[in-house]
Amino acid sequence: MKPDYIARFEKMGMGLFVHFGLYSILGKGEWHYVADPKCDKKQYMDELIHKFKVKKNWAKDLVKAAKAMGCKYVTLTTKHHEGFALYDTCGLNEFDAPHSATHRDLVKEFVDECNKAGIMPMFYHALLDWWHPDYYTNFPAYIDYLVKSIEILCKNYGKIGGFWFDGKWDKPNEDWQEDRLYSTIRKYQPEAMIINNTGLSALGETGHPEIDSVTFERGKPFKVVSSKGKEVAGEVCDSLTEHWGYCPLDLTTKSPKYLISELIDCRANNCNFLINSGPRSDGSLNPVEKEILKQVGVWIKANGNFIYNAHSCEIEATNATILFDGKYYYAIAKDVPLAMFANITREGDFKEVVLSVNKKIKGAIYMDTKEKVELKTKNSFVVKPFEYGRDLYARVIRFKL
Repeated sequence: MKPDYIARFEKMGMGLFVHFGLYSILGKGEWHYVADPKCDKKQYMDELIHKFKVKKNWAKDLVKAAKAMGCKYVTLTTKHHEGFALYDTCGLNEFDAPHSATHRDLVKEFVDECNKAGIMPMFYHALLDWWHPDYYTNFPAYIDYLVKSIEILCKNYGKIGGFWFDGKWDKPNEDWQEDRLYSTIRKYQPEAMIINNTGLSALGETGHPEIDSVTFERGKPFKVVSSKGKEVAGEVCDSLTEHWGYCPLDLTTKSPKYLISELIDCRANNCNFLINSGPRSDGSLNPVEKEILKQVGVWIKANGNFIYNAHSCEIEATNATILFDGKYYYAIAKDVPLAMFANITREGDFKEVVLSVNKKIKGAIYMDTKEKVELKTKNSFVVKPFEYGRDLYARVIRFKL
């Protein structure tokens, strides 16, 4: 039996991942500290904190962009591998946002804006730490520090949606004391999702029994099977570019078409889609990325927000992905052509959708126009092209059997 809080997480469908930290000042990605041999590591750790100035409305604008995309939650890097915390570490150290040039608790601002907008705040927190000396010299002491950090996040910001951990793969032979770490979360936030990123090499693996969702970092999802008697969720995380942190010289930005396709594939495997954008040093999103995220929201809204409650089902079809929400079936056809004569648009691939079951399709409509679908046979139809003047890439047909 799947716990209610995990089932609620699955129905969120899509979240915005936000990688934000001192690395955002440099604009060379979140791994610049170790990836670039020219990086002045002392300067990075000692001086960037005094240049970290975040604008007042950064969190409000961020949450607004997430809502426009159609996200139900936002996962913020409260602390990435560089060890710098966006929250008040309450005396554990002074390597945090209140001691930076910003002089504010950015996690509090983030949570407040999420709560106002009805968005679930989620906390990414790195397990590995390039800054803390105990990580290299006294690992048990470092775990004490890590647990205290998580306790602060559990106690000081009200109800949160979950924790997204990353970096255990850095020291696979160390004792990370996961029982202790996760029991701290359960003590203060019993319904918080616990997610531990398995990285690029172990997609879909569950790990510890307290884990509530498996991860597929930059990977294709597959249907998650229950492990150790507990049904878990799945989540695919990907970034709009090849970097997770802000990098203006990365021109590999993904298109709305790509993101919509990935979202469809995620939902077909009962997984959420967590798409990342790395803000600039003042907390503002790259305008290009912001607009792309908005276009995904246009597609979701045009199709009646069906994507949140719909999940995989036993029925398959040619040229379409079939989802089911308990009442209606949805056939999602990708790369639907544009209707126009040959001198204006290329001849498209007119897609015939044939269900794998020999049952009659009833009450079929196009979700974006509410037009009735003309059947070819009792269990098949040809997807109508988009009329000239609009092209949403994928069409959704709702029906009953």
